[in-house]
Amino acid sequence: MKLRVSHVAVLVAGLVCAVTLPKSEAKEQHMVIVAFGDSLTAGFGLPQSESFPAKLEAALKAQGKNVSVVNAGVSGDTVSAALARLDWALPPEANAVIVELGGNDALQGLPPAEIEAVLIAGMESPRNMGKDYVDQFRAIYADLAERYGAVLYPFFLDGVALDAGLMQEDAIHPNAKGVDRIVQGILPKVDELLAQAEARRSAESPQTGER
Repeated sequence: MKLRVSHVAVLVAGLVCAVTLPKSEAKEQHMVIVAFGDSLTAGFGLPQSESFPAKLEAALKAQGKNVSVVNAGVSGDTVSAALARLDWALPPEANAVIVELGGNDALQGLPPAEIEAVLIAGMESPRNMGKDYVDQFRAIYADLAERYGAVLYPFFLDGVALDAGLMQEDAIHPNAKGVDRIVQGILPKVDELLAQAEARRSAESPQTGER
């Protein structure tokens, strides 16, 4: 069953509002990123200290950034399931969101038309779904990034998915070394995301001084 257009609008609007509303904490330089996704975000099969959000936070702090990364990943989530928990998954203090969704939709063969308007981060479809499906699925992310001005990282598992030494035995989820590789690859895009969030927060902060 296809997602209703109203549901799509709610998710997109919810994500935009969550990271653009003025916040009382804006006087501080602390930034909050929410990693919103499925088992790849949640850290399936790994200690929480080895999960993507934990390691991303550590990498950003190593750069001297005052950043917290909230783990809002839920194993097994499809896009529609993530939509159902959107209201409570994004804390009011969020400044930016990394959305990693779509892998479970592809594994279930859900039509790309059903998930087109809510996928913001990149995944790849299994090749056995056929070329047309693979191409349509891949195009979702670039289209959405352009439409909503999102920062695009085309494939969350880039450099990891086909390396057995970086994957768990299920060949679906990264191991701790794989997470390190993901963080290394995505870090420049997260820096770009934080720069956008900081610029937006500065623009929304009350202006002081004489008129």
